[in-house]
Amino acid sequence: MINEGDRAPAITVTATDGTKLNLAAPGQPLVLYFYPKDDTSGCTREAQDFTALAADYAKAGVKVVGVSRDPMKAHEKFIGKYGLKVPLVSDEDGRVSEAFGTWVEKSMYGRKYMGMERATFLIGADGRVLRAWRKVKVPNHAAEVLDAATAAA
Repeated sequence: MINEGDRAPAITVTATDGTKLNLAAPGQPLVLYFYPKDDTSGCTREAQDFTALAADYAKAGVKVVGVSRDPMKAHEKFIGKYGLKVPLVSDEDGRVSEAFGTWVEKSMYGRKYMGMERATFLIGADGRVLRAWRKVKVPNHAAEVLDAATAAA
């Protein structure tokens, strides 16, 4: 599990916009937000909130990337359906979510299963985790992360 002050893992990912990111050395502040599933109500709201603030993040020099275990094709459909301005990363093999400790045991109606914890990490340009939000609640989250990213930049 990754905590504040830790170095991000040396994993390179490719986002839907074609950019390759080495999480351990992103070269600019990076917001990495983990969400359970494309095109579900909470995840759509979160992606739309980050999209609404995309220009503010860009102005602050901060890149925002969403991560779920959905395949790239589902991500592209999700982006197109809602006009999202935030690139997404497919973590189908689970190596990113496992490294960050966001693939966790969940429980619904007494049934236990493994799933993605909604969590966000603010990673500095040098790859150090500046802030970690776990068990995220969607309302106002994107704005709170922007405030923290702007303060850290």
